[in-house]
Amino acid sequence: MGDSPSVPVVEEFIARWQGREGGQERANYVSFLTELIAVLGLPKPDPADATHAHNDYVFERAVKKTAEDSSSYGRIDLYRKNSFVLEAKQSRWQGQTKEIKNQSDLLGADKADATRGRRGADRAWDVLMLNAKRQAEEYARALPASHGWPPFILVCDVGHCIEVYADFTGQGKNYTQFPDRQSFRIYLEDLRDDGVRERLRKIWLEPHALDPAQQSAKVTRDIAKRLAQVSLALEKQNYAADDVAMFLMRCLFTMFAEDVGLLPEKSFKDLLEDCERNPEAFVHDVGQLWEAMDTGQWAHALKAKVKKFNGEFFKSRAALPLGREEIGELRRAAEYNWNEVDPSIFGTLLEQALDASERKKLGAHYTPRAYVERLVIATIIEPLREDWRNVQATAETLRGAGDLKAAASAVQHFHDTLCETRVLDPACGTGNFLYVSLELMKRLEGEVLEALLDLGGQEALRGLGSHSVDPHQFLGLEINPRAAAIAELVLWIGYLQWHFRTKGAPPDEPILRAFKNIKVKNAVLDWDGAPLPKIVDGQETYPNPRRPDWPAAEFIVGNPPFIGASSIRARLGSEFAEALWRVHSHINESADFVMYWWDRAAELLTLKGSILRRFGLVTTNSITQEFSRRVVTRHLKSKKPISLVMAIPDHPWTKAQGAAAVRIAMTVGRLGVQDGLLSKTVTEENLDSDEPSITFSDQVGQINSNLTIGVDLTSSTNLRSNSGVCHDGVKLHGSGF
Repeated sequence: MGDSPSVPVVEEFIARWQGREGGQERANYVSFLTELIAVLGLPKPDPADATHAHNDYVFERAVKKTAEDSSSYGRIDLYRKNSFVLEAKQSRWQGQTKEIKNQSDLLGADKADATRGRRGADRAWDVLMLNAKRQAEEYARALPASHGWPPFILVCDVGHCIEVYADFTGQGKNYTQFPDRQSFRIYLEDLRDDGVRERLRKIWLEPHALDPAQQSAKVTRDIAKRLAQVSLALEKQNYAADDVAMFLMRCLFTMFAEDVGLLPEKSFKDLLEDCERNPEAFVHDVGQLWEAMDTGQWAHALKAKVKKFNGEFFKSRAALPLGREEIGELRRAAEYNWNEVDPSIFGTLLEQALDASERKKLGAHYTPRAYVERLVIATIIEPLREDWRNVQATAETLRGAGDLKAAASAVQHFHDTLCETRVLDPACGTGNFLYVSLELMKRLEGEVLEALLDLGGQEALRGLGSHSVDPHQFLGLEINPRAAAIAELVLWIGYLQWHFRTKGAPPDEPILRAFKNIKVKNAVLDWDGAPLPKIVDGQETYPNPRRPDWPAAEFIVGNPPFIGASSIRARLGSEFAEALWRVHSHINESADFVMYWWDRAAELLTLKGSILRRFGLVTTNSITQEFSRRVVTRHLKSKKPISLVMAIPDHPWTKAQGAAAVRIAMTVGRLGVQDGLLSKTVTEENLDSDEPSITFSDQVGQINSNLTIGVDLTSSTNLRSNSGVCHDGVKLHGSGF
């Protein structure tokens, strides 16, 4: 890997390249990158081979631009297999002899700027970097299938900076600012920082080591194990499970608030240390802190006035008494970096930590982040990114015509729309689908804010205040009150993590708001007195059963419960099953339980005036079998048809150490008749780890209800001429076979 460069070597490199006029990237970029590689102590690129078959780390790596035109080639400026595609540009100083007229477009500033300063200060940026990212994405798409999608795209402004974008899913559909908006752009002077140089070295040599999911999964699991010990101790003292859950959730949020700077540095850790020495002070000191956080008053234990949090978490401020050992577990949990906690699995692990029956398999059963992201990107992010590309094109045109105000207005309007786009998970559990949706929308928002900064300067951002993508947009239905409360906590932690990463400054007070966006409600059956059944003669009943209303949303995504048709009565009770079937008479009783969600989402898509754009649901992989498939067929072939724009017929699901393997299907629907992407799993590796690896073979075409492309065999009928000619013999049926 080479030795770490000395300070004089780094300074010499910066001095040699900084402040040059630029404009000759084809002449300069190889020299610049070769010297940068040497400064970082990295291996030199290989000489390029004429056949390209072994050009895995080279300058000018040729790729075929389109499959249709075998003579159309492009060249990647610098490529390293399984690491990155790098596209280089060299911007000009405005007002200098080599300035290109109208070069500063969407990402531009006032023409009076004549220096290549740091962006957002006096930097007059140019559209070349935006186009370079798009070009790099096209090159990544054009790589041989055996190479896969590289985790990183680097866009280099020679002698000035490198922009870093990442997509660790292996799908190549959502390269976003890495690690976040605050630090995705590495300026030349940033190379003085050891951490920045190490990040670049890892992009070259160990790119997946930078995947936040690797570290965050471990941190999240470790914290959950500590909480489980505290929960167990409180249960032994006969405290109610819901009281224990809310108490620990307040503790967790307080730890998080301290780490992101919403409480004084180390203040809660110090408080826990004091209480560990004197456990009798715990209930009073922590309870008074939470009272202060609710109202924004003086916290005596911290000797400081704290921000007003409000919301629902601190309305109840009761702190439960803990012994020295349990306070120590909380203190150790507080010592983790809460910015590294992954909310997408945090809710599941917290639920396991608080549930006696689940605690024994803590961390062994949750859905890997990559699986959730796969469905969320296809359902929500792809259409939003298409909208954003169209807005960028409009803004570029307006900027090129000199109408900077109109360009900024177009971007501002898109941001306003993004901040009101709603996502519904009608079976949200502890909120992992909602959180991943929020995070990916916050990443997109980071790009939008960056464009606003370039078009209108800091004033454009100051005018936004706390107007941003926030939890009020992420709606959930959930029958378990504790899971619903955890989902709300997960959303707030996730939102605040990304607020600081995209905006830097704290949000306006109150920090938390009671949006009541997670409803405790059954998504497929409503009745008088819901959510609790009415007890008549010791029997659960569901008077006046009906189909419930769902909140309006632009996107629906989620993972409804997996219950086979034959188990509905046994799992949910005869009265519930009969009521369910009665109000869904259009669905055959042999359809799996999850199909009631699929049917409702498809129906909402076709209603007149519906705002729903797409829905994406996880179902059992038996969706392709006769009785469940009928639900899909009815909507695909109706007078107002929908289409499947993405489908994966057979996909592994939970991280299942020591548990039964679960296989699922993913489907994404939208209105109208159009082609979709059908992905079939080819290889599956490391399914019991935090980094499962799955490769797919993709096919584009109209997707049939049995999740195939081509001749729709589901529409075939029996030949009358064959009637009575043969018999298919004895068949073995039942769970025993």
